[in-house]
Amino acid sequence: MTAQAITKKDLRSYFTKEKLHRFMFGTREKQGAGKMIAIYGLLICIGFVYLYPIFYMISTSFMDQNDLLDTSVKWIPSHFYLQNYIDAGTSLDFWASFFKGILIAGLPTACNIFVDMMVGYGFARYEFKGKKIMMGILIFSYILPNQVTMIPTYVLYNNMGILGTIWTFALPALLGNGLNAPIFILIFYQFFKQVPKVLMEAAAIDGAGHFKRFFRIAVPSAVPAIVTVVLFSFVWYWNESYLTELYVQGLSGNSIWTNLVVQLKNFDSSFASKATVGSTATSLNESVRMAATSLSIIPLLIMYLILQKQFVESIDRAGITGE
Repeated sequence: MTAQAITKKDLRSYFTKEKLHRFMFGTREKQGAGKMIAIYGLLICIGFVYLYPIFYMISTSFMDQNDLLDTSVKWIPSHFYLQNYIDAGTSLDFWASFFKGILIAGLPTACNIFVDMMVGYGFARYEFKGKKIMMGILIFSYILPNQVTMIPTYVLYNNMGILGTIWTFALPALLGNGLNAPIFILIFYQFFKQVPKVLMEAAAIDGAGHFKRFFRIAVPSAVPAIVTVVLFSFVWYWNESYLTELYVQGLSGNSIWTNLVVQLKNFDSSFASKATVGSTATSLNESVRMAATSLSIIPLLIMYLILQKQFVESIDRAGITGE
């Protein structure tokens, strides 16, 4: 009786531990509740770190001066004060800077996509003499900081007569040397390495040449990589204020080219000059600065949301596996 009682007790303990283990860690078919709580808790904490500044910026941008001085107003303003955005947009010269910024970031991004995709395809699909050396130079050029080549590049652009024009961004991208172009080449290289060789061989047997195989097979299958490159390239060019001021605007300051990030960098002085001539109704405060910051990042947020959806859908549609 004692041995039988001990055995039943051990079985109850075993099943209790087994249930607890399944509840915490789950099984092969189902995730455990404890594991899911830990994962979602970690994601919520990380998301809070990223979203808190955005929520604070948007909330503050709608506050008037009374709300800023009132300690009882924390997150929700007493009323939505839109004059901050009107004043910030006027000081930023929003629409002109927005469309110029689209050109400054969009044109080299388009060049990056076309040229870097061809270079990545060449590295992935062809064997030629000096390939490993060129790959090493490519990786080294990505490691090399921009500050090392900044002055020689400035002198070169000045001698070429393109300083203060959009060609200082577009021309290097057209030659495969755009902003962070090596990493885009490596993205396309890695993607094209996964395309099955039998597709290319079948197209070659059917009489398709090198360019026809590239445009008919490689490019349509590279939609996820293209969307990734578009997103990163556009964001990097859009946020690059120092090189934009140095190359596109030029140190002379006579160039008409600018973007919202550069305008935001000089926002305080621009707002003060506009207020001097009486074109602004409010004084410069934290709410106006937050409104200007919101206007500068709203285009990127919209583009990111659109491209993120397309990126996920393109992965679902591209059922390509490596060999």
